[in-house]
Amino acid sequence: MSYSHWKVVLDRVVAAGLLLLLSPVLLAVAAAILLVDGRPVFFTQQRAGKHGQPFRIYKFRTLGLGPKDPLRPGAHCTRTGAFLRRWALDELPQLWNIVMGEMSVVGPRPTLLDQVRRYNAFERQRLHVRPGLTGWAQVNGRNALSWPERIELDVWYVEHRSFGLDLGIMWRTPFVLMQGKGVYGPMGRNDTIPRSPAPDSLS
Repeated sequence: MSYSHWKVVLDRVVAAGLLLLLSPVLLAVAAAILLVDGRPVFFTQQRAGKHGQPFRIYKFRTLGLGPKDPLRPGAHCTRTGAFLRRWALDELPQLWNIVMGEMSVVGPRPTLLDQVRRYNAFERQRLHVRPGLTGWAQVNGRNALSWPERIELDVWYVEHRSFGLDLGIMWRTPFVLMQGKGVYGPMGRNDTIPRSPAPDSLS
């Protein structure tokens, strides 16, 4: 079997094992959100998967239900949300997306469908693989990176992906989380694709 086929199998095995191993943590986080912040416990949203195919991503809810305050970084987070984001615990439900074959353990982070529709040819290369729970850009700056920097790192990963690189990214991820850097972009907002339309959007 090729690297891509082996990766799908290993991704699902690893994700299923982590779901079982971390089930007490998942239950504790869900209970904390329910008791402290109320319903809903989960946040779901349509994101772009491999080749731009839409799928529904699952996260623990970290944002309040009211309007955001653009002048106060992180002010829109719930009482549990800041802690969950700091340790990326809000992303754990995406292990189910991996089991379902919609995501990978390692790959470019899944972006919004509206962003993907405005990708140019270079940016579209990040769609050649399944999106990941962690990735090359996440261990090299996370949200502190500008959009062009993230794209450069994602495309580099797509071009150089291998089992060895994936293992290195997984090894580095816990250390990045412990450092707590790059949780938010400048002024508490994460940089996104420029609003001007891409010259060659997806058909």
